[in-house]
Amino acid sequence: MGQTRFATGRDLDLICLGRLGVDLYSQQVGARLEDVSSFAKYLGGSSANIAFGTARLGLRSAMLSRVGDDHMGRFLTESLAREGCDVSAITVDPQRLTALVLLGLKDRETFPLVFYRENCADMALRAEDIAPAFIASSKALLITGTHFSTEGVYQASVQALEYAEQHNVKRILDIDYRPVLWGLAGKADGETRFVEDSKVTAHVQSILPRFDLIVGTEEEFLIAGGGTDLLAALRAVRALTVATLVVKLGSQGCTVIQGQIPARLEDGAIYPGVRVEVLNVLGAGDAFMSGFLSGWLKDASDERCSQLANACG
Repeated sequence: MGQTRFATGRDLDLICLGRLGVDLYSQQVGARLEDVSSFAKYLGGSSANIAFGTARLGLRSAMLSRVGDDHMGRFLTESLAREGCDVSAITVDPQRLTALVLLGLKDRETFPLVFYRENCADMALRAEDIAPAFIASSKALLITGTHFSTEGVYQASVQALEYAEQHNVKRILDIDYRPVLWGLAGKADGETRFVEDSKVTAHVQSILPRFDLIVGTEEEFLIAGGGTDLLAALRAVRALTVATLVVKLGSQGCTVIQGQIPARLEDGAIYPGVRVEVLNVLGAGDAFMSGFLSGWLKDASDERCSQLANACG
C-alpha cells in the first residue's frame, strides 16, 4: 500500500456512519427461531460493530447515527461509550424506536435473522444531523451501504461525504448489501445475501467514485459491479473508481486490489484466512473491517492490514 497521506492533527481516527441497533441472539443453539425461549442482548449494526471493534483495537473512533428515546437506545450509546467510542454525534430521536434484529444459531450453515427496522431511528438520520466540524475532526469516514438505500439517509450520507471531501477526510465504503433492507427480499428474509438488481447497482455505482477504500464480499462486489461474474463486476467497479478494493473471500482470506483487475483473482495477492472453528459467521465481516482499518489508518502495508483483518474476522 502506498502512502495514504492522512491529515494530521485530527482528534479522531474514524467516524462510522450507519446502522446502530440491538441484536437479540437466541440462547438455544440449534433451535429454530420458532422454538427459541430466550435471547441475549448485544450491540449491533455494521457501522456500530466497526466503531466498537476499532475502539477495542486502539483507534479513536466515533459513531454517527440515531437511536430512539428508549431503553435500547440508551443501552447502545452506553455500550459504545464504555468501549471508548465518541458518542457525541448519536442523536436521540423522540419519534422513533431503536432498531432490533432477532438472530438464531441453527447450525454452522444457517443463521436465521429477522430485521425490525421499519421507520427505525438510525434510518431517520438526516443531512442536518451532519456537522462539518465533526467530520473535519477525523482522519477517515466510514459509511455502510444501507445508508444509501432510502432518500433521507442517502442525503445524510452524501452530505457527510461532501464535508469529508472538503476537509481531506479519507472515505471508506463498506458495501454491506442486505437485499431485505433494499426491499428485494421478504420482510422476514434477512438471511438472503444476494439478489441481482440493476437499480441497486446503478444507485451504488453513483457513489463509488467518492471513496478511497471499498470493502465487500464477493456477492457485494457483484451488486456494485452488476451481473453474476465477479471479475467482470470488479472491472466495472474499477472503471468508476481508483479506490483500493478489498474483496473478502470467506475462509480463503481476502485480496487487495490497488490498480488493474487481474485476469484471475489468484493472479493477485491472496492473503490467507486463519483457520478457526466456526460457531457464528454473523458479524465476522465487521470484525474483519475493524482489523483492516486498524492497520490501514496507520499506513500499514496491504499484507499487514489483511493479516489483522483475517485474524479478527
